[in-house]
Amino acid sequence: DLKMTGQLAERDRSPHNLSVKTSLEEEIERAESILSRGFVQRHKTEALRPDSFLERFRGPELRTAPSRISNTQLDANGNNAKGIFRYSPFAYRKKWDLFVVSPSDDVYYRWLFVIALAVLYNWFLVVARACFDELQVSNYICWLVLDYLSDALYITDTCVRLRTGFLEQGLLVKDHAKLRDSYIRTLQFKLDLLSILPTDLGYISTGIHTPQLRFNRLLRFPRMFEFFDRTETRTNYPNIFRICNLVLYILVIIHWNACIFYAISKSLGFGSDTWVFPNISKPGYSTLTQSYVYCLYWSTLTLTTIGEMPPPVRDEEYVFVVFDFLVGVLIFATIVGNVGSMIANMNATRAEFQARIDAIKHYMHFRKVSRELETRVIKWFDYLWTNKKAVDEQEVLKNLPNKLRAEIAINVHLETLKKVRIFQDCEAGLLVELVLKLRPQVFSPGDYICRKGDIGKEMYIIKEGKLAVVADDGVTQYALLTAGSCFGEISILNIKGSKMGNRRTANIRSLGYSDLFCLSKDDLMEAVTEYPDAKTVLEERGREILMKEGLLDENAQSGGLQKEDTEEKVERLESSLDTLQTRFARLLSEYTHTQQRLKQRVTLLEHFLNQTDCCAEANVNDMDEGAGTVTENETGFVAHTDGSPIRL
Repeated sequence: DLKMTGQLAERDRSPHNLSVKTSLEEEIERAESILSRGFVQRHKTEALRPDSFLERFRGPELRTAPSRISNTQLDANGNNAKGIFRYSPFAYRKKWDLFVVSPSDDVYYRWLFVIALAVLYNWFLVVARACFDELQVSNYICWLVLDYLSDALYITDTCVRLRTGFLEQGLLVKDHAKLRDSYIRTLQFKLDLLSILPTDLGYISTGIHTPQLRFNRLLRFPRMFEFFDRTETRTNYPNIFRICNLVLYILVIIHWNACIFYAISKSLGFGSDTWVFPNISKPGYSTLTQSYVYCLYWSTLTLTTIGEMPPPVRDEEYVFVVFDFLVGVLIFATIVGNVGSMIANMNATRAEFQARIDAIKHYMHFRKVSRELETRVIKWFDYLWTNKKAVDEQEVLKNLPNKLRAEIAINVHLETLKKVRIFQDCEAGLLVELVLKLRPQVFSPGDYICRKGDIGKEMYIIKEGKLAVVADDGVTQYALLTAGSCFGEISILNIKGSKMGNRRTANIRSLGYSDLFCLSKDDLMEAVTEYPDAKTVLEERGREILMKEGLLDENAQSGGLQKEDTEEKVERLESSLDTLQTRFARLLSEYTHTQQRLKQRVTLLEHFLNQTDCCAEANVNDMDEGAGTVTENETGFVAHTDGSPIRL
């Protein structure tokens, strides 16, 4: 009875417990759903591309995997899949892990820009304030604000540097210990640490007008150089940026030299001799602007080795001028070398293109080509250069892996390739193969792309320009083809039962300069060899097009099938022959190698036998001389005359 009573009581309490548990789970699920959706949205590495064509090329997008720290499983929408909330003790650590900066992010690049501004501020103004007292005294409140603002940026940059990831085997490292150890072991950490030392505490003893105490802030220059390097990589005009960067370095050196000249003049006494800065009490030299402009002018003339300034008088002045001349020679050599290489790089494409034109001109002159044809060739080259189409795309992209080349080709040729009717339902892999095999071609005004009755070996896709379908006279126009149109795709498929076979059905002529993409029959067949289903789809689409145009003979499909089967047999035999030739070459190589080894072994054996015979003859002669006559007994042993055997 007691047992039954306990069971009934437990049964009465169970609904209440279930309801409480369900309400808690609902609240937890709702909170976790909100957090998980935000977590998934923050961790999306790439925006979804809405174009279905690209989705077929790229395949399904990678979804964000659940964190290895959390036990919560998310569905496709970022919701809790099981409806179970498991508390993770590393939840706060997971949120802290999000604060790892990738060096390739735009946020990191913008932060480098801010730090570069702070470094340039210290490079220019701190040095100038240390030499020109009037500049320091007149606006010291503003300088204090800017100084401590740059200090705050320096300290923040040190923290950011501790949280900056790096790539290890192509993966971003986010482990805090590795990031910290990697940063501490570098020279940049030591320079950063020196640059944030509170040396301006010396203001307490020296006064506030001693900005020399802040010279350690100049040591954060690696961050500025990093910003310049990343900008040079990102910009579309790297040569112009290199020139601007070189000019900036030259201005910094001239600025520092001007400040040092003013400081030396101040220490020696203004106007004390003809070399130093004139007395500031004289008109034209009293204001800060006039003083700085004069020093900048003197520094520019000295560093550029132009001279025309008063000669030095004292030993200190001679040492400084000699040092300036050496630095000036170095700067001049650097300017000439860098500017020369930059100009050469900027004109490299032009020089190569001009060399091609000169070679063509020389050939046409040597072969006595007509003046009219020569003019057409020159105009064609001029069109290529004017429209920036003189670059060989295959040469530029040859160093990229196939995946990146396919990505670039898809982005470049996407809109054009989507308009080809027979390729709209192809597999993504075949599209990649076809895009990589497209070849750009440029036709001049009046050029025939194809003529009626020609064997079709290529198909064309119009990128830019206008083509006309003309009669045999070349004047009467039947139709006009514009950008996005394609033709010749049926003739390269060898459709069974086609009334025209693989011959062109019309004359197509370029009205102006036309940019076309060409896909050859051999490239198409090579691509569809690995995609038999895609080949069937292409043939079906081509057959539908022929049926709509009334160019399909269904009764002749059997003959076409036999012809195609014969062609396939020939191709298979050619492939088998290539395989047999390869195997025969390998067997011949193995036979030659084995024969050489056998000859070497026979030679060694002959040499060994010759040495053995020589030794045997020598032993017999020695025994004959020492023991008398040597005979051979009945058993075959060689023995002395006394009957004792001799062992050879």
